[in-house]
Amino acid sequence: MSAAKIAGVLLDLGGVVYVGDQPIPGALAAIERLRAAEVPLRFLTNVTRQARADLLAKLDRIGVALEPDELMTPSQIAVNLLHSRGARPHLLIHPDLAPDFAGPFEGEAEAVVVGDAGRHFTYQALNAAYRKLNEGAVFLALAANRNFMDADGALSLDAGAFVAALEYASGRKATVLGKPSPDFFRLAVASIGCAPAEAVMIGDDAEADIVGALEAGLKAVLVRTGKYRPGQETTVARRPTFVARDVADAVDWLLASGLP
Repeated sequence: MSAAKIAGVLLDLGGVVYVGDQPIPGALAAIERLRAAEVPLRFLTNVTRQARADLLAKLDRIGVALEPDELMTPSQIAVNLLHSRGARPHLLIHPDLAPDFAGPFEGEAEAVVVGDAGRHFTYQALNAAYRKLNEGAVFLALAANRNFMDADGALSLDAGAFVAALEYASGRKATVLGKPSPDFFRLAVASIGCAPAEAVMIGDDAEADIVGALEAGLKAVLVRTGKYRPGQETTVARRPTFVARDVADAVDWLLASGLP
């Protein structure tokens, strides 16, 4: 990486800062080092089984101090989009995420909104969403990840497979609002007020975090924690700018490469 000053850092949460309810060793100190360097931070997550307020409360419990506007979630992007389009949501999400869509929503148009519904991905729920899509509803996916690092330390199936099933059945393509959508990263960078080339994304997902950030014009650091599996950086369309042991190692590299 060039010696140009890095003006913003974007951090994934699950698998980078914490796993389950436990911070990854060294992660909290790494965040404090970035704050000490006075670098603006944004925390980007594709978590869609938890309402934004509950996630903020969890972060506070495990010692991650952040301002609400530093956290970016796909649900807040979706709500803003629904209001701008005058659309009402047909939700295929986990019940714990429902508070983020409390509304009210006005307008006659409908939008199918798919998140990680977990065990609530029943045939009846999927078929109801499919029928709405056939009727012309807008198709929004909060995320399209293949998997996520579950609280037990193993990978679990994420929303991507169900989004793909609805795409196949309906012949429609979903608009993905969270990572790896380049627009998600660009919104985060814009909220900091720097150019994409001046920002770095740190994540554990070679597809959603790394390729998405690179496509948006950012630099990207892949960490070998969370859902990372050996060799994943060689299987994606674009290679990470740097591969780090963990977020602490990533911050070491950033401090040596261009942070104040």
